[in-house]
Parts: sequence; C-alpha cells; structure tokens
Amino acid sequence: MNIIKNHPANPIADQLSEWLTSLHLEQIPESAYRITIRDIHDACGLAVSSAHQSYCAPVAANWDANGPCTVLGLSGSFDVSGAALLNGMAIHGEDFDDTLEGAPIRVGAMTIPAAFAVAERYSLSGQRALLGVVAGLETVCRLNLVAPGAIHKAGFHPVGVIGAIGACAAAGVTLGLNAQQMTNALGIAGSFSSGLLEYLTDGAWTKRLHPGWAAQSGAKAALIAKAGFFGPNTVFEGNKGFFKGFAHKAEYLHLGAILEDLGKRWHLEGIAFKPYACGTMIHPYIDCAIRMSEAGISSDQIQSISCDTGEGLVDRLWEPLTAKYNPPSGYAAKFSMPYCMAVAFFDRAAGLAQFTDERVKDEAVLHLAQKISYRIDPLNEYPKNYSGHLLVTMKDGEKHTFNQPHFRGGAKEPLTDSEIAKKFFQSCEYGGWSQEKAAALFHFIRNIAALDRFNLSEFR
Repeated sequence: MNIIKNHPANPIADQLSEWLTSLHLEQIPESAYRITIRDIHDACGLAVSSAHQSYCAPVAANWDANGPCTVLGLSGSFDVSGAALLNGMAIHGEDFDDTLEGAPIRVGAMTIPAAFAVAERYSLSGQRALLGVVAGLETVCRLNLVAPGAIHKAGFHPVGVIGAIGACAAAGVTLGLNAQQMTNALGIAGSFSSGLLEYLTDGAWTKRLHPGWAAQSGAKAALIAKAGFFGPNTVFEGNKGFFKGFAHKAEYLHLGAILEDLGKRWHLEGIAFKPYACGTMIHPYIDCAIRMSEAGISSDQIQSISCDTGEGLVDRLWEPLTAKYNPPSGYAAKFSMPYCMAVAFFDRAAGLAQFTDERVKDEAVLHLAQKISYRIDPLNEYPKNYSGHLLVTMKDGEKHTFNQPHFRGGAKEPLTDSEIAKKFFQSCEYGGWSQEKAAALFHFIRNIAALDRFNLSEFR
C-alpha cells in the first residue's frame, strides 16, 4: 500500500499546467539556461553520431509517413512522430547522453526531440522550441523525484514512462497550449507511457527505442489535446493513475515533489553529462581503471580486482556475472562493470570506439574482465552519489587501491564547456560529418533563441 506524502489539494496536472503554460524565457535563471544549451549541444552531437547505426537506419527506411521534420544526420524528411522517434533513439542509442544526478534518469533524449519536431513542423520560433525544452527537462526531473527507484523495481524503464510526460510538456509548451489543453495532454500522455526493462536480459535494442517512443508519444499527446481531446486531470495522483500503475511497489509517493518550489528551484540544474559511453554508475570505476593503467600495473601480474559497490548496482551492472564477463555485443558491454573497467584499462578511454561488436571480442580485455568481482558495501551512497572503489591484488601479494569519490561530469566535478564542445565535435565526426557542418549546427544551437523560424533541414 502506497503512503502518499504531501498530496496537493487540487489536481496536480492542473497546477503543473498552469505553471507550464505561463512560463516565459525571461523567468529562466542563467544557470538553468546554460544547462539547457549544454544539453542540446550534447544531445544533438549524439544524434548525429548514431543516425546511421544499425538500430536507427532500418526504422528510418521503413517509416511510412513523410513531413517537413528533420532527423539529424539522415537525408529525407519525416512527420512529427518519425522525427521525434528517430532523434530520441539516436541520442540515447550509445548510452552516452545526459543523466539526472542523485535520482538517475535520462532527460534530454525524450524532451529535445519532441520540442524540435513540433517546432519544425509548425514553423515556430527558436525561442518557443527552447522554452519547450526547458519545460520538458524540468518536468522529467520533478516526476522522477516522486518515487525514486520504484519504477525500476516494478519492471518499467523510467525513460519510457516518465519520458512520455516530459515530452508532452516540451511539445505542449512549444506549441503554446493553454492550461486546459495542457492538462488534457498530460492525461493522454499517461496512457501513452511504456517501456519494459526486459532488455537487461540480453542487451536487446528496446532500451534504445524507449526515449524515442516517449518523445513521439508526448508530441502526439500534445497535438491530440490541442485538437480538443479530453484526458484525466488526476493522471498523477489517481487511484488508477500514473504512479499507482508504474510505481506500485513504492513504499510512499512524494507527489509534492512535482510542485514544490515550482519556478523557484530548478531541478534541471542537476543534469550531468557523461564522459564515457556506458552506464553512468560505472563511470567512477572506469576512472579508477584508467588510473590503474597509468600507474604502470601489468594486467598479466594482476591476480584479482575486488570492487566495493552499492546493492542497487548489482542487478543491472554486475549480475548475472557470467554474462557480464562475456557480453554478447558492444551494446550489452555498456552495462557490464567488468568489461567497462577492463577495456578502459587497456585503452585509457571508454568512448564510442570501445563499445563496438568487434571490440568486445578482444581476448586480453575479456581475460582481465574475468578477474574482476564485487562486494556489496552497505555504506555505499548510491543513488545519492556514484563512487568507485578498486582493490587490486597482484600475483606476488602486493595490493593497490584506487578510489573515485564521485561521478566526474556531475555537480562535484562538472565537465567544462570546452569538454562538452569537444564531445559534440567528436560525436559529429563519428557520424561522418565535416568540421564545417558540425560547427554550423553548434552555432545554430548556441543562437537558438534568436531564430524567427526553427528549421533544421540543413543538418540532414
């Protein structure tokens, strides 16, 4: 039975909609504005990097609806749903996109494509698109605070289920919905939400699909509501509503988190950017593995590596250990603690090139991975903090310890603007773009608020 904490008197969707539809760019603090632009740069570079990957190209080739909307890096044009779906898939496809620190969820992969697709379809301004992105990012962050971890425990992927609501807010604000339309849109998006965690079993591609499906679902919900369709205004707190359905194992629902300090505190400022192309919680361990390599330790002389870890990481990143030692694909390797540490040790990197299907067959990497094990540390701070801890025992009995106290890329050690830019240009290069075309997109994003008409067609 859920205990509901801080239940608002009036329907939450009504109150949230009033705020969303009254939002103006001048109300956005500089810090939140800066994070938003960084997130758009990061997401768009990643979209270009993955547009031609095997999981995107067949979907694009078989999409049966045309329109004026752009999928970054792909020729041709698409309808709103197709552009939102494909851009969302590509942004998240290599697991290199943003995360919300402290309550992990992806944020931009669902919201940015939804805002961009409707802005381009209806020839809206860059300012409307940017405002929609801000609204979507903040909505995702707030909804994710209601029942942290409970959606995962129920077997659903928060990116897919919360993402549809965030994408709806992004598209609705971009379109300029009124408060009643926005409430209806949020109610509709609740029924469009979906995404199962079963991809964890074999590294299936459905995880990549979830943010794109959420993006197109949210955009569709906003458009349907704009046409006058009626959705439930108790979608969040209702007895058969969103959180009762997708977070039914939660001990309590902190519904007040959706509205608390709305417009005063910006949770999107907690968005962090990833230096490595794999599961965020693995990053501190990768930092340790790179330091281990830089210390001159020989892999042949390593007897074992023991990692103190949080219990919440085991199910997704450590077990089943046999499968994690031998990931079947580059994508599955992104969620293997042993593989990520081993490849980072040899390459002193964990970017896009370290997670190809060819790279995961490297015998030296796999041999080192099998020396890595874990021990649950009851004092580990996950999910409030991500840290890495390695105890390396050599064959001669000598021991070495390596520790990374926090996630590099988060609030305690954020990536610099130059690091974000470097990642953007490297992503575009990986996607086959020239430096000139990448620079044009970078400039387009930086000046998005000044655009009279939002049009991405030159970036196909």
